[in-house]
Amino acid sequence: MRIGELARRTGVSERSLRYYEEQGLLIPERTPGGQREYPEFAVDRVIRIQELFAAGLHSRKIARLLPCMRDADGGPSARATPKLVAELTEEKARIERTMKELASSRDLLDEVINAAAKP
Repeated sequence: MRIGELARRTGVSERSLRYYEEQGLLIPERTPGGQREYPEFAVDRVIRIQELFAAGLHSRKIARLLPCMRDADGGPSARATPKLVAELTEEKARIERTMKELASSRDLLDEVINAAAKP
């Protein structure tokens, strides 16, 4: 598929897809005319890249992580190094801390809203 179709199917801009290519996150084939062509699994890969960015990972870490994930189902492969596992464990802990902080903020807002809503 061409870059426009991949953008449409994933909801990601063509500019972002070119950035992913520059960062080594997405590698298209090239037609004889030089146009990008993406395999079907690129849809899942782009969605996975978006999820990893949303989790707060930067492109260098994502580039190291993607080879450790299967494109078809997003499951892990056996290629993760102990160093990468340690880094990902730290990232998971950071995300869990952020989730707790957000839950505390939500609870505080609930208290303020409830107090303000009382006549």
